[in-house]
Amino acid sequence: MTARPAASRPPSLARRLVLLALGWSLATLIATAVGLGLLFQQSAVRRLDQTLRVVIETLVSGSTVDGDQVFAPLFTDELALRAYSGRYWEIAEPTTDGKLRVWAQSYSLFGSVIELPKDVLARLNAHPGKAISYPARGPQNEPLRVRAQEIRLPKHEAPVIFLAGEDRTAVNRDLQSFLTASALLFIALGAGLVIAIFVQVRVGLRPLFRLQNEVAAVRRGKQQRLAETYPSELMPLAQELNALVEHNQQVVERQRTHVGNLAHALKTPISVMITEAGQRPGALAEVVERQAQAMQEQVDHHLRRARAAARTQGQGERTSVAEVLDELSRTLGRIFRDKGVAIDWDAPEDLYFLGERQDLLEIAGNAIENACKWGKAKVRVRAEAAGPQRFILMVEDDGLGLPTDRREEVLQRGTRLDETAPGSGLGLSIIDELARAYGGVLTLSDSGLGGLRLEADLPRAEA
Repeated sequence: MTARPAASRPPSLARRLVLLALGWSLATLIATAVGLGLLFQQSAVRRLDQTLRVVIETLVSGSTVDGDQVFAPLFTDELALRAYSGRYWEIAEPTTDGKLRVWAQSYSLFGSVIELPKDVLARLNAHPGKAISYPARGPQNEPLRVRAQEIRLPKHEAPVIFLAGEDRTAVNRDLQSFLTASALLFIALGAGLVIAIFVQVRVGLRPLFRLQNEVAAVRRGKQQRLAETYPSELMPLAQELNALVEHNQQVVERQRTHVGNLAHALKTPISVMITEAGQRPGALAEVVERQAQAMQEQVDHHLRRARAAARTQGQGERTSVAEVLDELSRTLGRIFRDKGVAIDWDAPEDLYFLGERQDLLEIAGNAIENACKWGKAKVRVRAEAAGPQRFILMVEDDGLGLPTDRREEVLQRGTRLDETAPGSGLGLSIIDELARAYGGVLTLSDSGLGGLRLEADLPRAEA
């Protein structure tokens, strides 16, 4: 046997909107942060290249040739005159074995040379006059930005390579500081966007939440129709819901009218049959009277169920449980005064029955009357909530109780365990029918008082 999959949680519109807005916003923020970092890096590198270009142009314009040798110009660059200052230049000539012959270099190199990879040398040979920039390591292993350019000098057959390098440590540090500051700013901006999006979605969907609460209030009987003003996008829905509520009310009223008409149409002929049969004694009259009474019980049974079903399908009504129990206890207390039965009832003031008052009167009245009839001296009635949507009506007596094997039998219509006692035997069956019509159940068990305990599970309305 395969296990039934657990019910999945319904998708949330608010969550969908929040996640969609967050995904797009965060993607935009990340792309913007990366783009700004790249732009800052490119700007810093361009400034380095501009400095290196000026150094090379100065070297090219001032260099002289004497025989086979190339001499560098004399120009005052304080960084190039200080050892390991971070700014370096070099004039060299490629040899036949793929190496470089250095003609002149800045004092800042202090005997070291600027690295020139073979692939860069090949590119310089392939594109004479074109400047090529590449990364390298300096005399103290610092990161360099190097710019190289191959130039043909007058009166010198071999090409001359001019190299200028600048320490990138300061640029990398500035870039790291910029990226850190940008990350902090974008994180703060992202957090602000998260809060703003959440607030925007909650505020934007608030009319939907109000509509949901108002529909629930209509269903629970707190109001007759949707009365609030909603945005233009929701007003057609509110109007359609009001129209649906009115239509359901009309359907319920028509059902009640049909039920009443049917009751009057059937009860009168049945009553005539019973009366006529009683006035003409005989075997046939007894059969007619017995069958007519059975027909009357059937009509009452089905009409009662039809009325309860129509009420549960219609607009919700709220009935105070405490008021009904107080009324019944006073009425039945007077009826059973000679028997000396005391009715002790208790119910919260904020407990309401989700249904018509007449139905609760019929359920509780039959239950308390049955307890008073079979109890000796005490009847206890309690009503308490069994959750946000249900409550339990409990009625106990101190009578002889009811055997377990007879409890199902007494719920049958017209069943009477004691034919000498007054009554029709319909009380418990009426309670069971009405409780089932309201989605509940009637339970019979032993009472702590010694008699029978009756529990009816009924719908609860919000206070």
